[in-house]
Amino acid sequence: MIEPTVTMPPKRVRRPPARRSVRPPREAVRFPVLAVVFVCAACGLVYELELVALASYLIGDSVTQASVVLSVMVFAMGVGSLLAKRLRCRAAVGFGLVEAGLALIGGCSAMVLYAAFAWLGESRYVVVAFSLAIGVLIGAEIPLLMSLIQRAGRAGGPGAGFGSGAGFGSVEDAPSGPGRAARGGRAGRQSSRGEQDDAAGTVADLFAADYVGALVGGLAFPFLLLPWLGQLTGALVTGAVNAVAGGGLVLWVFRRDLTRRSRALLVAVNLCVLTVLATATVLVDDFEQAARRAVYGERVRVAVHTDLQEVVVTGGRGEPPDLFLDGRLRVAGRDEYRYHEALVHPAMNGAHARVLIVGGGDGMAAREALRYAGVRSLTVVELDPGVVRLARTDPALARLNKQAFRDPRVHVVYADAFNWLRGAADRLQERYDVVISDLPDPGITPSTKLYSEEFYGLVSRVLTTTGRFAVHAGSAADRPRTYWTVDATLRAAGFATRPFSADGRTPGFAAGPDRADRAGRTGQGPRDWGFLLAVRGDRPPALGLAPGAPRLRSLGAGTLEAAARRAERTRGAAPPPSTLVHPRYGA
Repeated sequence: MIEPTVTMPPKRVRRPPARRSVRPPREAVRFPVLAVVFVCAACGLVYELELVALASYLIGDSVTQASVVLSVMVFAMGVGSLLAKRLRCRAAVGFGLVEAGLALIGGCSAMVLYAAFAWLGESRYVVVAFSLAIGVLIGAEIPLLMSLIQRAGRAGGPGAGFGSGAGFGSVEDAPSGPGRAARGGRAGRQSSRGEQDDAAGTVADLFAADYVGALVGGLAFPFLLLPWLGQLTGALVTGAVNAVAGGGLVLWVFRRDLTRRSRALLVAVNLCVLTVLATATVLVDDFEQAARRAVYGERVRVAVHTDLQEVVVTGGRGEPPDLFLDGRLRVAGRDEYRYHEALVHPAMNGAHARVLIVGGGDGMAAREALRYAGVRSLTVVELDPGVVRLARTDPALARLNKQAFRDPRVHVVYADAFNWLRGAADRLQERYDVVISDLPDPGITPSTKLYSEEFYGLVSRVLTTTGRFAVHAGSAADRPRTYWTVDATLRAAGFATRPFSADGRTPGFAAGPDRADRAGRTGQGPRDWGFLLAVRGDRPPALGLAPGAPRLRSLGAGTLEAAARRAERTRGAAPPPSTLVHPRYGA
């Protein structure tokens, strides 16, 4: 008997579960990448600010230096973004090399720039070169990171990108069959839209970390790095942090994207960079001393960094000292009396019981004013306490200023002169008979506002009706436009002026914004000092000396007449006045 055939139901064959990728989950990549973007952005902005600060100190005119560095660097960042396309096929090793190069170039930029200034006498082209190099490397960072993140997302399958909700890994095989073709097409379109949304989220995350890092770097530079480490060491430490962050990200998080040879190359390069930066950090003090001797000569007696500037005193034993502020010769001991006698004594021709000196932290102008017995009180408004402290305590400077700050008639106010004068008119019980402006040349950007029409308006509020205002206005012979701009600004503020100048100056004294003739070694500094004596009203003051004036080494009645004629010979077309919103100096 033949038994009937029984048809058995088909057995369902289960496929083995798909192996998941060994790539790290989304969180394992997301947070390290954002942290490194944050650190690298902070380091990049520190390099940028360090170039601006050091270029302003070495070359002068901070507005011009900031404009050059920022514009060149932003342009170079665009170039770097384009060049990064060539590295997309090897994004991991490319990003590691970019960060190592950025750490080395940015970290050493301050030392190289200072060395060029000290030994070559020229640093403008070096500033531009570093701005280009650093900008190109910074511009390549984000495109390379995007390539790494997109590659990681593709390896994980659809929807497994950097900012998506899913982690890195493979999805189960999609069901097959004609009945599901339409659903598969819709799923493909939805996946495409998801990838686009994920790319947008990735860009947003990266740029958010980049901008926040830039904020932190911008605040850390003036408040932490400069006060604690200084420009040279601060740049070197920033470079080391940059190298560790960039190299660590690639060698750990993206290590599976590296070949054995690439990994060995990155380790060797980063170790070399860190070794160079560490060696430079150890030798930075010796380097700074050698560079300072190259700039100021072998007779550096005192070199200190105050909260505002570098102060250097040079001169041998028994010689008159020279005082440098931020590399500019401010007091030349051999002939400073010519400058200070011309600045102070014409203004003392009249009532002079109350005297105000704006600037003058070296004490030389106070020394001249205190030679008049009729001076009852003398106020010095100085921004930098470190200068006054040095003028009090350094034996050579104190001897040169005749211990002016120990005179009981002298009162020192540490403040910004502009802000102090804004409130002084309401606080003062008596106005000043004489105001003396003993400031750096007007072309130096930080002092520009103290040569503005607004500042002179504040001075007029604290002067008596017959008070006199003496202003150092730069060189009349070498910078006539700047000199006569000061004159026009005084007249716009309601003063009548009497121009005059004093010659015979040591080259480089109170050098202008171009840092001409550092310590008398290069170039030819201005040949004279230009002054303006001003009074309120429209009648110019008489240019002369007080009847009881002390005996002077460089001034007399005939000398002042010749000084007035010498200044008048430089007069040209009347320039417009300078204001806070439209400064006219440096043109």
